[in-house]
Amino acid sequence: MTPTLWDVVVIGGGAAGIAVAASILKRKPHLSVAIVEPSDRHFYQPAWTLVGGGCFNPANTCKATGKLIPNGAKWLRSRVTEMEPTHNRVTLEDGQLLNYQFLVVAPGLELNLGAIEGLESSLGKHGVTSNYLFELASYTWECVRNLQRGRALFTQPPMPIKCAGAPQKAMYLSCDIWRDSGVLPAIDVEFHNAGAALFGVPTYVPALMEYVEKYGIDLRLESNLVAVDADRRVATFERKQDGVSERIEREFDMLHVVPPQVSHAVVANSPLAAASGFVEVDETTLRHKRFENIFGLGDAAGTSNAKTAAAARVQAPVVAVNALAALDGRPPVADYNGYGSCPLTVERGKIVLAEFGYGGKLLPSFPSWLLDGTRPTRTAWFLKERMLPPIYWQGMLKGREWMAAPHEIGKAA
Repeated sequence: MTPTLWDVVVIGGGAAGIAVAASILKRKPHLSVAIVEPSDRHFYQPAWTLVGGGCFNPANTCKATGKLIPNGAKWLRSRVTEMEPTHNRVTLEDGQLLNYQFLVVAPGLELNLGAIEGLESSLGKHGVTSNYLFELASYTWECVRNLQRGRALFTQPPMPIKCAGAPQKAMYLSCDIWRDSGVLPAIDVEFHNAGAALFGVPTYVPALMEYVEKYGIDLRLESNLVAVDADRRVATFERKQDGVSERIEREFDMLHVVPPQVSHAVVANSPLAAASGFVEVDETTLRHKRFENIFGLGDAAGTSNAKTAAAARVQAPVVAVNALAALDGRPPVADYNGYGSCPLTVERGKIVLAEFGYGGKLLPSFPSWLLDGTRPTRTAWFLKERMLPPIYWQGMLKGREWMAAPHEIGKAA
């Protein structure tokens, strides 16, 4: 029987949405919890970089959504078209109204392909690809293994994006493959980054720069992709130099694009949005700043942490216990320190494991004698390739909070 009033409605059945529903139901299995998610496929997106480097089976990154819904939760295969926080209800695309006591907003973000002129019609042909799309990660691998000479361009748009390290991970893996096959000297590799730094946390930059130099990469900062012409194999960049913007064209044989990313329109156009378009939540409790029975997490949250699955893994238990406290009429009991992780794949078999929180504070999960995240290690590669996928499928999505127990407000870290 479908409730007329849900205890909790979760918008989004991705990593954050399913994880938070599982964490809530683990603690209070009698609650009525609805998960609104239109897609019947659920993806483990962190592995798509490895797929693009020929190191991971794409089939192992996708599972049926219905098989991942936590016991006790109800999956509503639809999408939300309107949120009315003052009335404690959301509207689905079929017109159905869901009334709730508490709302958790976790629909992720959206790839804004249309922001780059010609991109949508160019993807998947003439060497134009992106590991940010499941259907194209395998094409990336095809492009990499077939390229013998010419110019390969890799791009990174302005923040925010999912996993800020992924744009350069694709580049390093490609260069490693070309080096091993002996063709790297014949390939001109350029990294066009719209930002002013190679990586947002300076501690990790020296290790990454070693690989930029090792592979002979032409690093071009403050260079933003604005147009693609696949038929001509030309990419257009807007580049800032000495405060002056100019447009430059670069011919290419391979172009790996990371599209700009924005909040879903249903969030951005709702009363829940901050000026950024993302859900306006308190950075530590993840509760909405204006609506006390609403929480936000994952890529949709208007927080300054790195938007990664690792962040969602830590956020989900915090939202779960804070929402349950609010359900009992109590204030928030747990806080989030901004933890995120970017396993920066610099070559096959080695990763720089960047772990940090708000303000770029380093938050390593392991002692440096076991795993020094500021240096490339084989241990981090083993963690990324072998350990993190089962931790995701069997841990995070099932409410098993391994190394992610919610931190109690006021307690020492």
